Amino acid sequence: MEGLPEGVDSRFRYVLLVSKRAEQLIQGSNPKLKTRHAKPTRVAMEEIDRNQVKWQLTQPVEETTALETTE
Repeated sequence: MEGLPEGVDSRFRYVLLVSKRAEQLIQGSNPKLKTRHAKPTRVAMEEIDRNQVKWQLTQPVEETTALETTE
């Protein structure tokens, strides 16, 4: 891989996307394209690289801690 796919802003996010998609493939999801790869991780990488997987960022959820609730 030369660079990151379009729309992916960091290597960390790329790894997260690939790992989540690979987990879907392991759980029985059908691949979105024909590929020569057999391993779910490689299939997921190719799908992400070709923009076959739709994803979006969501706003982080603020969590309250036990210290904040007792005040």
